[in-house]
Parts: sequence; C-alpha cells; structure tokens
Amino acid sequence: MSQYKLSIQEVVYSLSDALDLVGVTHIHHGKRVGYMAGEFGKVLGFSPEQMDNVLLAGILHDCGVSKTVIHTKLAQFEWENESEHCYIGAHLLESTPLLQHLSPIVKHHHTHWSVLKNLEIPEETKLAANCIYLADRVDILTLQYISDETDILLGIKAICDKILARKGDWFCPEVIDAFIKIARSEIFWFRLESEHVCDYFSLWLKKSKAKTITFIQLRELFHLFSWIVDAKSPFTKMHSDGVAKLARYIGFLSGQTRKTCEFLELAGLLHDIGKLRIPDTILEKPGILDERELAIMRRHSFDTYNVLKNIKGLEHVSEWAAFHHERLDGSGYPYHMEHESIPIGVRIIAIADVFQALAQRRPYREPLTPIQILDILKQQVGKGQLDNHLVEIIEANLMSCWEVAVGDKVLRL
Repeated sequence: MSQYKLSIQEVVYSLSDALDLVGVTHIHHGKRVGYMAGEFGKVLGFSPEQMDNVLLAGILHDCGVSKTVIHTKLAQFEWENESEHCYIGAHLLESTPLLQHLSPIVKHHHTHWSVLKNLEIPEETKLAANCIYLADRVDILTLQYISDETDILLGIKAICDKILARKGDWFCPEVIDAFIKIARSEIFWFRLESEHVCDYFSLWLKKSKAKTITFIQLRELFHLFSWIVDAKSPFTKMHSDGVAKLARYIGFLSGQTRKTCEFLELAGLLHDIGKLRIPDTILEKPGILDERELAIMRRHSFDTYNVLKNIKGLEHVSEWAAFHHERLDGSGYPYHMEHESIPIGVRIIAIADVFQALAQRRPYREPLTPIQILDILKQQVGKGQLDNHLVEIIEANLMSCWEVAVGDKVLRL
C-alpha cells in the first residue's frame, strides 16, 4: 500500500475552500469562524492540540451543507431545525478516521450551552463546540455591515449586545467573556477581511508538520468531500465515487502503475468539487441549459483546480481532476488543451466521467444501457475528442466497466 507524506492541516484547509463555494455570497465563512474560535481558545488557555482541533473544526463546521438552498438559512441568526446539518457533518467526520476526533465538536456546534453543559462529553469538547457556535453567530451578525459597506467597527456594540443577551443560555459565560475581551480590539474585527483571515491561517499552516498517511486514509478523507459534492443533487449521488472507481479500473486495464491508479482514484473523487459553487437549480434543471447556465457550469473545472492546487505532493491529482472536461480536439474547457498536451490521467478521468454520467439518471433522461454508452463514446472518438485506445479497452471490458461505474463491482486491484 502506498504512503504519502502530507500535512493533514494543509490538505483539510485546501479542501475546505470548496465549502466556501456553496455560499458564494459569504466567502470564507468557515475560515472566519475558525479564526475567531481560535482566538477565543487562546484566551481560554487551550493547549496546542486543542487549538489545532478548534481551528480544523471551525473551518469544517458546515461540512454537512452542500445545497445552496440550505446554505441560505445559515445566514439567519436562528432557524428551525438548525442542528440538522450539524448531525450530518458529524456523521461524515465520524466515518473519516483522520478527522473523527472532530465529530463531537461539529455535532454540537449549534447546541445551546444550557443543554450542552449537562451532556456527558469531555469538557474540552463542550468548550470547543461553544467557541465555534459563538464565532459562527458573530460572523452572521457581521454580514449586514459588510453587505451595506458599513464600517464594521460601527456595528461592534450592536453585535456584542445581541451576543451578551444569550449569555448562559446559548453561550458559555467563559466563552462570552473571552469574546468581549477580544472584541475591544479593532484588529480582531479587521482580520475578518478575507485576505487577513487567510494570512492568519497561512501562519498556522507553516507550523504544521507533514506526517505519513496511507492511501486508504487519504481516500477516506477525499471521500468525505466527494460525498458533499454528490449530495448537492439526487441525480449526482455516488457520481464521484463511480468515476473514481472506474478511472482506477481503466488505469489498471491500460497497464498504468499502481501509484498512477491511486492518483486516478483520488482525482476521480474530487473531479467535481468545483460544482459546489453551482446553484442546485442548474444541476437539477429538467431541460437544456441556456447560455448563461452553461457559462456557470463551465466554471466548475477552474474552481476545482483552485481548491486542489495548493496540496503539495498531489499535483497530478489536482491537474487530472481539474482538466477532466478537456478534449483532444481542443473543444473542451476551461483551458482548451489539445492532443499530446493532455496527459493520460486526464484522458482516463474524462472517459470515466462521461461513462458514469451516462450510466446515471439525470433530470432530463433515464440512465443509458452499456451499449448506448459505448456508442456515444465511439461517436466522441470519431469527432477526435476522446482517446480511441482507451475506448477500445472499455469496449473489450464493457460489462465489468459498467458494473464498476454503477457501484455493483468491488475493486480488488
């Protein structure tokens, strides 16, 4: 089994950029929450390990949200069923060994302190969760001042008053006291601006150390984010997982190395991570996309690259994932690469993506049969768009490729 030397903090931080895409009107919400929660933690005397946990949990606290329609509710100070996304996020983290220690924090990041303080969970978990809850609500309260282009400093008193009114009920008194102490500093508020909050995390990342991660651990971490992407629409459920498995299978059939096959699987899991920016209405539209909708859709490959490009050691994964809509004749997007400039990894992901998408039901059609899918692949080969050799391999293994793409075949390569 392959091993990778990576910084968990760097990988999670990079992938968390995708969560910001869900709420394009509220960029860097997770980072601001992490920053504020971390500052509260400093005042409360958190250990270095507790600080890492609250920062990671802060930037991931909304990982249970992928639909734009749900994300709009997050901008409300309170709403019905506000803890639902907490439970979804906690479940996702619980199923990801590298991050499962963050699950209880995310689970309770909307639990009122009056309830949370009586739960039989570690005290440090309660404090971390409540720090994130308070930071989350503070960030929401700053929205009106940012959107109205009003100096944020003019809103400090109103924000503090609203938070203080929930002292002992929603929020732990000690966490409130930490916030009020920090809130006196203008620097605390200025750092909420996007470029400054990113600088804050850059310093944190410089202190992080790379550790050895197995391929299985990395795949489970990537699967967390692929699930978030596919959960945007019932029509894309398990799409990324299917593309990942099929890409690895095609790589195996075409004689690629084990490391290349692993990269293919990881790239397949994340190839559509940029789609988190696309409104649900476009993904679920039952008819043909208009020109504006197509323009929005064509951006997702570029957003995918921007999310993945900063993960050191996985450059092939970021490129293969981001370029999956490129075509040999230059008709693809967003870079319009041609022929030899398109690596074999990209060619494989591109074919796996087309195959798996055609095998699934979409709002405008039913799933196609293996023969129908093969016909379409051959048509695209005829137009000079897809790699003929790879399509011939699929034709020779059509039914097994179908079983892998739709999830009925377990890979043991």
